[in-house]
Amino acid sequence: MIATAGTVSPGSEPAPPGFPQLRLVLAVSLDGRLAPAEGGRFQMGGAGDRRVLEEAMAWADAALVGAETLRGDGSTCLIHGPDLLEQRRQAGRSPQPIAIAVSRSGRLPADLPFFDQPLERWLLQASPVSPGAAPAGFHRRLPLESWHEALAVLGALGQRRLVVLGGARLAEALAAEDLLDELQLTLCPRLLGGVHSWLPPQARVAPAARQGWRLVEHRVLPGEELLLRWRRGPDQGVSS
Repeated sequence: MIATAGTVSPGSEPAPPGFPQLRLVLAVSLDGRLAPAEGGRFQMGGAGDRRVLEEAMAWADAALVGAETLRGDGSTCLIHGPDLLEQRRQAGRSPQPIAIAVSRSGRLPADLPFFDQPLERWLLQASPVSPGAAPAGFHRRLPLESWHEALAVLGALGQRRLVVLGGARLAEALAAEDLLDELQLTLCPRLLGGVHSWLPPQARVAPAARQGWRLVEHRVLPGEELLLRWRRGPDQGVSS
């Protein structure tokens, strides 16, 4: 593994102290799809991908997950590896990173298994947020008026390392504002076709984010899968 470090890319707003690092973590097909052409729930990665996903979760303070992904999957990812749980315990951290649901409306079905999972749940809500307690099932609610402001608030609250678990709309929104510091993709030996790519076909990526990615880790996983992790190079990325 190669460690990289840098500063702010030309044209990017300087990151405030404590601005979080964002790592997008996805399993994709060889042609970059998240699901087959017909859509629907689909298990992409195998045991090897599950392990590297949990490693990323163990690194993180919190995980961003889109409401559409939660509605489709019903729940979010949890760390199960005893060694990873022990690492977090020894570091004085909670067993699971905080799950931060990103939603325009703030409305999620109350019967989702997500609300029974053993973790802390926050809501990042894009629609106007009225004063008062967080909705049932959430421990905290924060407004999403702009991504830079929301991420600065999360950093100030101690959430300095964030994994982004999808879906494609959330990845698109962050790429459009040059807010992704790392891409962790597991390539799975499948060809799926269709339109369900990890960035939507109409996605607009910030010019500064279109190049300058450095490969910092690659690992062959069981089941003919391949982990590839890229990080923004020196002088690129908001929080690199």
